[in-house]
Amino acid sequence: MLSNFGISLITLLLCSCLLIIKASIEDIKKKNNFISKNIYNIAIFQSIFSITSFATLVAGFVISDFSLITVFQNSHTAKPLFYKIAGTWGNHEGSLLLWINILVIFSYLFLIYNKGVKKTYHLYTLIIQNFLIFGFSFFLLLGSNPFAEIYPIPVEGLGLNPILQDPALAIHPPLLYVGFVGSSIYFSAAISSMLSEFKGKLFATSIKPWILISWSFQTLGIIVGSVWAYYELGWGGFWFWDPVENASLMPWFVITALMHSVILLEKRNVAYSWVIILCLLTFILSVTGTFLVRSGVLNSVHTFASDPARGLYILSFLSLMILISVIIYFKKIKKENYNFSANSKETFILFNNWLMMFYLFTIFIGTVYPIFSEVISQTKVSIGPPFYNIVIIPLVVPLLFLMAIGPKVKWIKHTFSSFRLSILIVFGATAINLVIYFIFDKYSILSNIIIISAIFLIIHSLIDLVNLLKKNFTSDAPRIVSHLGFGLLVFFIGVNHNYSIEEDFNLKVGEKKTFQQYKIDFKSLKTKEEKNYKAVVGEFIFLNTKNNVEEILNPEIRIYNNPKTLTYEAAIKTKISSDIYLTMSNISRSDYYNIKFQKKPFMMWIWLSAILISIGGFLRLTKKKITHEI
Repeated sequence: MLSNFGISLITLLLCSCLLIIKASIEDIKKKNNFISKNIYNIAIFQSIFSITSFATLVAGFVISDFSLITVFQNSHTAKPLFYKIAGTWGNHEGSLLLWINILVIFSYLFLIYNKGVKKTYHLYTLIIQNFLIFGFSFFLLLGSNPFAEIYPIPVEGLGLNPILQDPALAIHPPLLYVGFVGSSIYFSAAISSMLSEFKGKLFATSIKPWILISWSFQTLGIIVGSVWAYYELGWGGFWFWDPVENASLMPWFVITALMHSVILLEKRNVAYSWVIILCLLTFILSVTGTFLVRSGVLNSVHTFASDPARGLYILSFLSLMILISVIIYFKKIKKENYNFSANSKETFILFNNWLMMFYLFTIFIGTVYPIFSEVISQTKVSIGPPFYNIVIIPLVVPLLFLMAIGPKVKWIKHTFSSFRLSILIVFGATAINLVIYFIFDKYSILSNIIIISAIFLIIHSLIDLVNLLKKNFTSDAPRIVSHLGFGLLVFFIGVNHNYSIEEDFNLKVGEKKTFQQYKIDFKSLKTKEEKNYKAVVGEFIFLNTKNNVEEILNPEIRIYNNPKTLTYEAAIKTKISSDIYLTMSNISRSDYYNIKFQKKPFMMWIWLSAILISIGGFLRLTKKKITHEI
């Protein structure tokens, strides 16, 4: 029953796309500036069909309807309700349906909230967006149907991958998808702008809120995914340059560049062609990431689909998007000449964009080069953290200085006399870094230059915050919050990277390990049984001999039945100043366990700083008028 109902809803959704496209084309021909009520009515029904289809799939997971292949493969009756619901999007078919729902919701919201813009621009955006909805919905029915049935109906399901049964990962995909898929609306708007000749400040104003929405949610989604990887995968870090992590980061760089570039278009009516390119590139990279994750070309813990046929469809659809975009761009866009003063806000914004494009290009090469190398020469190449650290990290320094100074620079031309304060702040930041060096007694030239640069941005942002509070002027608040968050993030990452302690050793029950000022005592093992897994729990006494502080750590080895999976759960003690992190894994056919111990300074502050960046974006959304500073 759920299968037929769900398929009927998707079919109606496909029909509604065609009706909206047809009605919009007919309405464009009418010589008025009013959009037909029929289009609004069809859009409402389209939203109902889409949201109801997703709710139907959620219901299938909640009631464990194993007649649906998707439910059978990704759930079981013993799974907690929260993870049954999260299992809806913890697989290829369900996540694609979520993707389509977000496309539909953004289409409807753009229709009702962008009233007053040029009619042809409004309708062309709707047409392009519905072509996207139709393309992905057709793909859903063609080879990724979440409502496909299985017969005979199994008594029990196979279950969801245990590492996905986690609160952070349950909310990570929806947040990330709002960022990814949300960029579709200004992709559609960019093509519409070229077709309808709707340019300048009005175009910039119409897409700016949508850019902020997608950027804020994607930032938050990346943060939540990073938190999950930290405590669930047992790797002990917050970013590993995993290919799928990179796939989520690449669009973020473009959205960040776009968020700043749209200021130029809004305030100075320049860089229209560049804004169009960034609008197109953001969604193209989002779909590229989807292709990499779902085609099987990437080997990652994050991937959940490896069907070449699915990958071929997405690649074909992506190629069509790129081809149409490029043809329209070269047909409609005229060459622009920029003549900006070197000491102007315009130049600082463009410099920001150049850095973002450099980061993007570096990560793109690092992600796709191993794929091409294996296809062309049958040689497996691994590109990991050392490559990204060497290429990207040095250029974080100019970005931090740019973020501190850029917002204070005036449009057209600026005098540099006001930079005397910045020179004093550099000396102050260097002095603070020396204090950090004496406390931790460890030095790395590059890392400490980055820490100095981060402190420089933090101090600048705090000064701006104090001035803002004195003047009771709130328009700069979102920019200050985001820039302060970024400065703190880089600072805490720098300190964490420089001063982390890691030890890897083997112990059996009753043995102790001493290193530096720490002692670890492997006291005992015990077993426990939960609803959907069994676990072997270790008891470790961690002692800091310097201050005689003792901690009890309980890492686990979990055995899941549905599906049969072994996972290693870290024991983490979080404090204001640092995290103590311990994992254990059994060495086959012995009484020994491999113990991985880490002490990670300021981990909690890394997460809080990253969240602060996202809060800046959400603060901007609360303002009716978006000012020129970001």
